[in-house]
Amino acid sequence: MARVKDVNPFLVNSYISKEYFCNREDELNVLLRNVSGNVNTTLISPRRLGKTGLIFRFFEMLGEMGDYGIVYVDIYSTRNLSDFIKLLTTAIINKYPERTPVGKRFLKLLKGLRPVFSFDAITGAPQVQFNYQSESDKEYTLQQLLAFINEQPHPVVVAIDEFQQIAHYPEKNVEAILRTYIQQFNRLCFIFSGSRRHTLMDIFANANRPFYSSTRFINLDAIERVTYRNFIREKFEQGGRTIDDECIDYVLEWTKGYTFYTQSLCNRLYSLRKINLDIVKAECLALLKENEPIYLQYRNLITSKQWEFLLALAKEESVSQIYSKEFLVKHQLGTPSSIHRMLDALLEKEMILESVSSTGSSYSVYDVFLMRWMQRTY
Repeated sequence: MARVKDVNPFLVNSYISKEYFCNREDELNVLLRNVSGNVNTTLISPRRLGKTGLIFRFFEMLGEMGDYGIVYVDIYSTRNLSDFIKLLTTAIINKYPERTPVGKRFLKLLKGLRPVFSFDAITGAPQVQFNYQSESDKEYTLQQLLAFINEQPHPVVVAIDEFQQIAHYPEKNVEAILRTYIQQFNRLCFIFSGSRRHTLMDIFANANRPFYSSTRFINLDAIERVTYRNFIREKFEQGGRTIDDECIDYVLEWTKGYTFYTQSLCNRLYSLRKINLDIVKAECLALLKENEPIYLQYRNLITSKQWEFLLALAKEESVSQIYSKEFLVKHQLGTPSSIHRMLDALLEKEMILESVSSTGSSYSVYDVFLMRWMQRTY
């Protein structure tokens, strides 16, 4: 594996190892405690805050322990139960390749389920489709897949990322079917992660839904500033570079400490040999300039009133009294009822982020870089 000095340590869209991972010790300990007690977990986090990286770091930890098997599947792209089964099957194939004894047993199981094998045209990765004659065929296939994982020598942790997608499947009773099968297999432990808080809370905290009270919750927040500051300084020093605390604090303030945005900016800065505050600010502006065509396209995807509402949030950075007369008059936004409609629409489009705390909800522009661009441009 490449050493830190050979690789830009500020990874943006991938996970390599704990060497490049910043903290999250508390969350890792909770996950380990849950898995050790065979308790399922619901991990809730806004997108780009590092929940997938946390899962991969946890899987790396389990691998070091040697006591658990792991399966990861991201169902963000799925539209129905058939898609879900396809991705779960592919995840198992990737985990247990055909050349291994377990992989050979899995292939034997698949042949009994009438699969159609193909390969991704770009990556060459194997893909599987099933020819279902009825809805019961889908349920049987899903049961067989989970039963196979359950039969492995070690208990298996299954992480299903963007789990809220199942709430939009057209098939009836998907949640009830999954919940029934999960209860059947006591050697499986699940991590259900996702970014849509309201949907996930409705799935897991609504007494009328099958998954009610079946998991423990982890709500992922931004990494503590002191911890992130130390991580950034350490990685620059290990690479033979120097960055002072003033620059790091500016980075963390400008990105709000959100993992994706902080990593993106630090990745750019790490490629420079000389770093001072003026250079950091210049890189911030360059980053916004590069992304400007995307932000202009955003404006074309929503109404002019919605854009004005988004701009008001950007200027305020965060608003808790979203329907207050002061906020509406200051930004000439119209009536509370019109704000309510726009808020719902932009929350659904994931252009506004709702942050929930013990004191209530606050709202901000979801994309931090878009917020900074709007602040500078308008």
